[in-house]
Amino acid sequence: MDGNYAFVGLGAMGFAMAGNIRKKMSSKSTLYIYDVHRPSCERFVSEYNGAGPIEISQSVKDAASDSKVVISIVPTADNVRQVYLDQQSGLIAAPADADRLILECSTIDSASTRKVGEALRSSGHGHYVDSPVSGGVPAAEAGTLSFMIGSKGPSEEDTAEIMAARINDVLVMMGQPKKFFWCGKLGAGLAAKISNNYISCTFLLVIAEAMAMGIRNGIEPKLLQDVIHNSSGQSFMGDHVNPVPGVVPHAPSSNNWRLGFKTQMMIKDIGLGVDAAKQVGIQPTMAEAAIEVWKKAAEDPRCVDRDGSSIWLHINDIRDE
Repeated sequence: MDGNYAFVGLGAMGFAMAGNIRKKMSSKSTLYIYDVHRPSCERFVSEYNGAGPIEISQSVKDAASDSKVVISIVPTADNVRQVYLDQQSGLIAAPADADRLILECSTIDSASTRKVGEALRSSGHGHYVDSPVSGGVPAAEAGTLSFMIGSKGPSEEDTAEIMAARINDVLVMMGQPKKFFWCGKLGAGLAAKISNNYISCTFLLVIAEAMAMGIRNGIEPKLLQDVIHNSSGQSFMGDHVNPVPGVVPHAPSSNNWRLGFKTQMMIKDIGLGVDAAKQVGIQPTMAEAAIEVWKKAAEDPRCVDRDGSSIWLHINDIRDE
C-alpha cells in the first residue's frame, strides 16, 4: 500500500514488526515511529534507515498526521486508550481522515478495543481494526506472524471486500496469509486471541511440570520430549517453547531464555482469559490455578524480563548461573 506509515510501540515484538514494514513498504514513503522510550526509536533508525526515510515523532498525533496507515502494539488497554484517545497527543488529536487504516495489534480485552474503534470511526479518524498477533519475537523477526482480524462493522457489506484487501496488503509485510484469520466484527480478533492464549499460557506451565515430573523419575529429557511429541500430549508449546534447556535447540530455554514473551506478561494474558470466560458464564478453573503460579514466577528474579518458559527455573528452584 502506497503512502506514509506510522508505527507505535517498539518493544520486542513491535521493533521487529516495524522493521519488516520499513523494509517492505515503498522506499519513497516515510515511516513515522513513536515509542515512549526514545532510545528504542534511535536504535530503530540506526538499524533500518538504509531501507528508506524514517522520522522519530514526538507523539502519536504527530506520527499519524501524515500517515495513511497506523500500526500499534503496546502492553495494556490503558496504553491503547492513550495512544488513540488522548485529546492532546493521541491519534484523535491528529487531522481527521476516514480513509486512514488503523491496525491495533495489542492483546487487550475486546470491550476496550470496541470502544476505541467506535470512537475513532465515529469521529472520522480512520478505520480501526483489532488485529492481535501470535508467534512471538522469532515470527515477528521472520515476518511469519499469525493475525486474528476483527474488522467488519454493521453497515460495511459493500466495502468489506475492499477493506479486507487493504488490510491484507499491510499484514503480508509482517505475516503469512495462510495464518490470517478473519474473525468478523470489531473485537472478534481479540476474542480469538484471548481464547488461544488461555490455552498456551496454561499449557506452558503444564509442560514444565510434566517434564520436571518425568525427569525426576529418571527419564532422559530429550527422550521424554520425543515421547510427548509422538503421543497425545503433543503441542506447539512443547515442540517450540519447551522449558527444559537443551531439549529443543531453537526454544528460548536453550538460548539463555531469549525473549519470546516476558514472564510478567503471562499474568496479563491469562488474566484476560479468566475475565473473558467469566463474562460468558464459563468457570475458568485451569487458568485460575495457573495464574497463581505465574504471579509467583513473575516476582522471581530468575524469571523477570525473560521468556515465560523460564518458569522452569522457578518450579524447580534452580539457581540461575
